[in-house]
Amino acid sequence: MKMVSVNRCFDGVQGVYSAPSKVCGGDMTFGLFLPAEAQDGPVPVLWFLSGLTCTHENAMTKAGAQIWAAEQGIALVFPDTSPRGETVANDEAYDLGQGAGFYVNATQNPWAPNFQMWDYITEELPNLLAKNFSVDTDRQSIMGHSMGGHGALTIAMNLPDRYRSVSAFAPIAHPSQSEWGRKQLTAYLGKDEANWAKHDATLLMHDVGFNGPLLIDQGTDDQFLDLLKPEALAEAMFARRQAGVLRMQKGYDHSYYMISTFMEEHIALHAEALYQ
Repeated sequence: MKMVSVNRCFDGVQGVYSAPSKVCGGDMTFGLFLPAEAQDGPVPVLWFLSGLTCTHENAMTKAGAQIWAAEQGIALVFPDTSPRGETVANDEAYDLGQGAGFYVNATQNPWAPNFQMWDYITEELPNLLAKNFSVDTDRQSIMGHSMGGHGALTIAMNLPDRYRSVSAFAPIAHPSQSEWGRKQLTAYLGKDEANWAKHDATLLMHDVGFNGPLLIDQGTDDQFLDLLKPEALAEAMFARRQAGVLRMQKGYDHSYYMISTFMEEHIALHAEALYQ
């Protein structure tokens, strides 16, 4: 593992690191914020999964999360959104390939050799963190934005014993019925839609739900609202009588201005679950 940078941040440390990934077949970069409490012992972990075209850096620098994580004594992990490099498959479109991993394990070529983001996020990177940093992987929660909101919700519902709480900002809520989803799931997983179900938050909500705190914020002026389909997820939550909150925030769009506005509430929700 290589240290790319380390900066003092709210009495803690914001680091950026690069490490070889067996599952993704190359080096992967991630950001990790450790609060001051990590000097005295392992602290709970909150994951932030980013959206299309993002790297580890977008949320790390724009979301305004560190101040609230420092206040709560929580580590923040900012993974990259896909494998990268000259030998990694890519596409000319912004919404497929590098920067658009969709948090799945690809089974189709040319993506399968590198695009194993599900295993990277849920297994490989947590194990790396546990071995090298003062974090308590028995206390984990997860959140994300857009494609990362899709990832956070689907990962949490598939692994309910792993994550104590889940939240999302403007998630891709029903990808099997959206152009932000059908294209990518077909490319990565093949044409059999039965293989897509575990990667669709709306379908998972109907099927299994989530037994823990859940919060979703969606802007009413989001320019991608038709692609995100929050109404489908809201209907599934109501049908299941899922405990949780989906809030339509008046006037907010898809940007990090929306994320930073409501970040304090999201981290407070996760802190309560992580320290319970």
